[in-house]
Amino acid sequence: MLFETSDRARSLHERVDAFMKEHVYPNEPVFAAQIAEGDRWQPTAIVEKLKQKARAQGLWNLFLPDSELGAGLANLEYAPLAELMGRSPMAPEVFNCSAPDTGNMEVLVRYGSDAQRKTWLEPLLAGEIRSAFAMTEPAVASSDDTNIAATITRDGDDYIVHGHKWWISGAGDPRCKLFIFLGKSNPEADRHQQHAMILVPRDAPGVHIERMLSVFGYDDAPHGHAEIRFEHVRVPKTNLVLGEGRGFEIAQGRLGPGRIHHCMRAIGAAERALEEMCRRTLARKAFGSALADKGALRRDIADSRMDIDQARLLTLHAAHRMNTVGNKEARTEIAMIKVVAPNAALRVLDRAIQTHGALGVSGDTGLALAWAHIRALRLADGPDDVHREAIAKLELRKYR
Repeated sequence: MLFETSDRARSLHERVDAFMKEHVYPNEPVFAAQIAEGDRWQPTAIVEKLKQKARAQGLWNLFLPDSELGAGLANLEYAPLAELMGRSPMAPEVFNCSAPDTGNMEVLVRYGSDAQRKTWLEPLLAGEIRSAFAMTEPAVASSDDTNIAATITRDGDDYIVHGHKWWISGAGDPRCKLFIFLGKSNPEADRHQQHAMILVPRDAPGVHIERMLSVFGYDDAPHGHAEIRFEHVRVPKTNLVLGEGRGFEIAQGRLGPGRIHHCMRAIGAAERALEEMCRRTLARKAFGSALADKGALRRDIADSRMDIDQARLLTLHAAHRMNTVGNKEARTEIAMIKVVAPNAALRVLDRAIQTHGALGVSGDTGLALAWAHIRALRLADGPDDVHREAIAKLELRKYR
């Protein structure tokens, strides 16, 4: 690496890598079989078993930056671990480092009250429950989160939560016990001070899951993405996070580290795809020679290596900037990686799928599923053009 990291970070990287090779990769077929053969919306036995092993080895809650509740790693030190976990769809949960729980735990660590941390953060840190983040709405362009129209209205000692949400990731899991809900609390205030976040228990009266949504045909069980109606849900005022009008502020604080995680996991998926592409080209023959001898495929391999390494370096640079100058000053780099990393990973995955032929678009490899997830990532946390707009504004500001 071009960036200095601690001995502890390097040791954790080696240990996570070893754990992945010993436990995660060999059990991926078991994980897929348990989802296919059992109740798709129940947690799989293999993941629960591996979670116990990872926690026993201290490979647990590694993501929390500069927090004694996690591994005490900075964003830059955690980034290579996120890349390793991105190589397998089951790995992030095994180490209790999966979205949206990671972002929700960071919200509670940074902004939650002592009572909120006791009730919700502790079981999340223990991996006993899961959570979801209820922001996106079908009726408005939610890429501009000031558009969010759901409401959080004070009523005595309670708040009334009302709104229609969708693409609520993780809501299909029966272990999901908490929604962090973004809604409008101060409609007459400045546009960036109109919203709040509030904690809504999954079992609160008025919470109705309308349906589970698919992503390019995948239902992503047992995690899933839900369309939910919150119909006049009453929650105590103590469930409000930080205060009325603070939702946009919390959302921005939540997104910085999360984008590092997403981008590095995408790079991990691309790295594994490149490995599979190389093995495929060496093992298969067509028209009298190995695929690895074909100029077009050699070009694809070279382009993939360059795509991955450029995206990784830019993401590590963003993490370094976050550590040294803070999330606000690093917002250009954070926006850049959110565009660059998923697009680079998709190019690599597309080449790997092409190299595998019909096998590549089937469920017999993880390539199609990884492509679907990362293609959706170009929309999650804001579409590409929103980030490009922010980058351009910040660049032009230098010359005004």
